[in-house]
Amino acid sequence: MSDDNLPAAVSAGDALRFAFGTLTVLPARLTRWDRAAARGGMLAAPLVGVVVGLAAATCGGLLVALGAGPLLAAVGAVAVPAVFTRGLHLDGLADTADGLGSGKGAEDALRIMKQSDIGPFGVVVLVFVLLAQVASVAACYGHGWVYGGAAALLAAVTARTALVIACRRGVPAARPGGLGAAVAGAVPVWAAVGATVLCTALAAVGGLGFGGLTAVRCGAAVLFGVASGEALLRRCRGRLGGVTGDVFGAVNEVAGTAALLVLALR
Repeated sequence: MSDDNLPAAVSAGDALRFAFGTLTVLPARLTRWDRAAARGGMLAAPLVGVVVGLAAATCGGLLVALGAGPLLAAVGAVAVPAVFTRGLHLDGLADTADGLGSGKGAEDALRIMKQSDIGPFGVVVLVFVLLAQVASVAACYGHGWVYGGAAALLAAVTARTALVIACRRGVPAARPGGLGAAVAGAVPVWAAVGATVLCTALAAVGGLGFGGLTAVRCGAAVLFGVASGEALLRRCRGRLGGVTGDVFGAVNEVAGTAALLVLALR
């Protein structure tokens, strides 16, 4: 079914159920699985980031309240998104790294990505990304638990905003079937850009409370995160011919990590 012949407009409830049902392990009964639901669900992805980010910030804040230092608080904050997704995005990152790192053609790379095991490229990338996330969040918690929690929240929202951009029209699926094919190209370009602008503006406004140049840094974190996700997306399109569910997971992790790196340089 083409986007020009979408079924009846999706309701907010259907869109949220699609978003939370596909991007988290939270109980959300999917009532629709079509292009309209995919479009609404992916546009709601930043809201999923708000929920996941608030949970991460709460975990980090509780650990600080119990006497934990910035490093332990960071470990807790980074672990929460992994729990909320059952490691789905991290698995996608590892699989994508194996596929791109194999040096093989698109067909073989996609086959490697579909295998259940994780190769050396995936392990190395996974370790360094998680280390970067923990180190960055720990640096943010070093500026106080409020800033640390805000960083965890902003990174989670940025990661899901990058997914909106990755689902824009004109980005094809690398293979039929699966979540990647269901959401690839489902979001109008203007809506994807609008979501990015809105999240950037809200991040900058939220950063005003910290004084100094933090508002600029928060806005820059969103833009740098989305740009990093877009760079990976372009690489995958060139090598694989399109996107898959694994690629979306990798984009999510790369964008969130990039945002944290900016926020850690306060």
